[in-house]
Amino acid sequence: MADKEFQFGDSGASTSYPVQCSSLEMDGYVMIKDRPCKIVEMNTSESGKHGHAKIHLVGLDIFTGETHEDIFPSTHNLDVPSVSMKDLMVFGVKDGYLTFLDDNFDTREGPKVPEGELGEKITERGKFETPFVVTVLEAMGEKKVIHLRNIN
Repeated sequence: MADKEFQFGDSGASTSYPVQCSSLEMDGYVMIKDRPCKIVEMNTSESGKHGHAKIHLVGLDIFTGETHEDIFPSTHNLDVPSVSMKDLMVFGVKDGYLTFLDDNFDTREGPKVPEGELGEKITERGKFETPFVVTVLEAMGEKKVIHLRNIN
């Protein structure tokens, strides 16, 4: 009997899923110009003599804050990113990355400490031996720390 090779893959969960443009809502998420965005403005034009209604979308990139906009037919399918938020118990900061406990209670490193005021607070808090919690936003394979809080 010949040796068999087994290959392992990921869970198969998709990073995005299709949704008809006309069913999108304000403050929802959508991919605009290949970037995950939160919808901040939506305008619908009337259907014309030669086509369908058009929807003008304006979104803020959830990781960079950049504004992206585009116009789509209302019947067009758009990708919606699978966005999740997760709390991590952090024990310190090493070389600009968080040291935290994963779901199996193993110590891990990452994600990167954000820039700006939040990053400064996290770096300062990481100097002490008291654990704290950060909330991490994840979509399309990217992660960003968005919130810091005490453990209480």
